[in-house]
Amino acid sequence: MRIAIASDHAGFRLKALVAEHLRQAGHQVDDMGTHSEAPVDYPPFCAAAARAVVKGPADLGIVIGGSGNGEAMAANKVRGARAALCHDETTARLARQHNDANVLSLGQRVLGDDLALAIVDVFLDSVFQGGRHVPRLEEITAIEEEEAAAG
Repeated sequence: MRIAIASDHAGFRLKALVAEHLRQAGHQVDDMGTHSEAPVDYPPFCAAAARAVVKGPADLGIVIGGSGNGEAMAANKVRGARAALCHDETTARLARQHNDANVLSLGQRVLGDDLALAIVDVFLDSVFQGGRHVPRLEEITAIEEEEAAAG
């Protein structure tokens, strides 16, 4: 699988750990930045990861910050991105199964390394269930389209 990954300075250490974990599992990792712990603003990096998922070439994305909140918000501004902030394996599983999330958001300051890697693994291994969830995703897409047309 090809995964776009991005962080700000507050998520840089965890991003490096996750990227190495993904490579060891045989995934291709596209690092969208940042590339150090020097202070930066996260929106451009997270948007780049989300765009790589929505427009290709990435299959899924992971964005990481201090809390993961702003990173998810920035990624979700990209039309077609469905970024989910996950704090445990259950939220990661449900984000994929019920919401067809295509971007995972993590917070380095709120997760231990082992839990973060477990969340990543569950997110990647889970599959959208379709069925009753499809109409809800269509409604989300309709809202997105309405907002884009109103802009």
